[in-house]
Amino acid sequence: MESITIALVLLLAVVLSGTLARLSPVGIPLPLVQIALGAAIAGVTGSAVQLDPDFFFLLFLPPLLFLDGWRIPKEGLFRDKAVILELALGLVIFTVILIGFLVHWMIPAIPLAVAFALAAILSPTDPIAVSAIAARVPIPPRLMHILEGESLLNDASGLVCMQFAVAAVLTGVFSLADAVGTFLWVAIGGILIGFGTTFVVMKAKYYVSRKLGEEPGAQILISLLIPFGAYLLAEHLHCSGILAAVAAGITMSFAELRGQTMAATRMRRYAVWDTVQFALNGIIFVLLGEQMPGIVSGAARIVTETGHLHPIWLIAYVAVITTALAALRFAWVWVSLRFTLYRAARRGEAIRKPHWRLLAAMSLAGVRGAITLAGILTLPLAMNDGTSFPARDLVIFLAAGVIILSLTAASIGLPYLLQNLELPPEDDHHQEEDNARIAAAEAAIRMIEKLQHAMSEGRTDADLYGEVGTRLMELYRQRIEGRSKLGDEADLLRKMEEVDKRFRLAALRAERDELFRLGRRRKISEEIARKLVREIDLAEARYGF
Repeated sequence: MESITIALVLLLAVVLSGTLARLSPVGIPLPLVQIALGAAIAGVTGSAVQLDPDFFFLLFLPPLLFLDGWRIPKEGLFRDKAVILELALGLVIFTVILIGFLVHWMIPAIPLAVAFALAAILSPTDPIAVSAIAARVPIPPRLMHILEGESLLNDASGLVCMQFAVAAVLTGVFSLADAVGTFLWVAIGGILIGFGTTFVVMKAKYYVSRKLGEEPGAQILISLLIPFGAYLLAEHLHCSGILAAVAAGITMSFAELRGQTMAATRMRRYAVWDTVQFALNGIIFVLLGEQMPGIVSGAARIVTETGHLHPIWLIAYVAVITTALAALRFAWVWVSLRFTLYRAARRGEAIRKPHWRLLAAMSLAGVRGAITLAGILTLPLAMNDGTSFPARDLVIFLAAGVIILSLTAASIGLPYLLQNLELPPEDDHHQEEDNARIAAAEAAIRMIEKLQHAMSEGRTDADLYGEVGTRLMELYRQRIEGRSKLGDEADLLRKMEEVDKRFRLAALRAERDELFRLGRRRKISEEIARKLVREIDLAEARYGF
């Protein structure tokens, strides 16, 4: 009963955090509000939730990583693959080595292997936290895509590196050759298991749906279970469950392109996964705030082992680590850019150097968030011999401090760095979209003609089918004609579409308000009102609202 109460309180805190973040006059990022609410809960209850590291890891990481892999734009991922791989793999290794040595040198009470574990879990970035900041200042789409792609891959690479470091702490043994071989096994095995799990499940699902029909609720549950199945199977075979969850999500996105799922299922599933993502991310940050009093007190006890007498040094440690992470990221981005420009010059391409503020924004946008927190809270409570895991409270505090400080720095610095910044031109996808709409309209016309002929053949009311079909085909031909225009005519068409959208939305909202009024006055039944409002909601969603 107590566990259920705790879960409900955490969910309520997540709900309240959204309202408080919107009410904030200075635009405080949502994760910071959630951390503050968690600390307030701990202050009121005077106790903290006892977290089981393995349970915490299993509950939070697979669905979040799966969703990242599912929803990330693959075109941007492949277009900027070189930059993303440099950040997600090269920068992670660079960060683990340098930050690990820095932490051990600065705080000798933290063993080197534990310092490497801390550095590894600090390497993943969190685009969701950046998105909360982007509500106040637009982040360039391409920069956001790079951050999303980097986060998808460095989540996996950082967490795998952390697992190796923790294993070295527990066993006291580390062999580079063995680590490389093991890494290849767990990485390749995890990716193949993730791909295979999703592939088999989707094939079975499509077969059953084709034979027995599709049940949206069951399909949504299947999508929720896939990441856990891939993760548990990979862990059982001693492969990377993290990479399995990511690979399962990427495979899911390609499987969805087959279009074998009903529209109603896709809409409901999208809403369910949005809720899951919001709830899990929110609970992680609320738990951080709720754990902070205990973490701070534990870290304060350990800090005396570093030779310092005052816990204020904890803040200094966090500031130094956060600054070092940003500096390393800036240096890596700058060197990477130099190599990119050099290669472009060798190929004879036109070179346009980005403004230094864009490089600084790229560095500052490396915010640590939910994955870092979820990973650090899974550190073992004890060693293999039963003794306490060395400096556990201290490294958890340092990770939590870096999360808070990086969020605060980004929320203050990004609006300044991106304000009135002249950005490199983005690819224009209007023509690609127009071509797709034309192709879809032509396919619709062909299908209407085919259906019109089949349904009207041999019927006495064939004229009725002909008239309806002609009317629909005329709408599609107007779409094709409009999308085929170029230059000023195309710009005028887009402006007309925007005006048309505003009129249609206003009309739909007026319809819905009238239906609600009729329902309140009992002029129509509740069932009819719900059905008609649902139709209007779907029509409104068609315009992106």
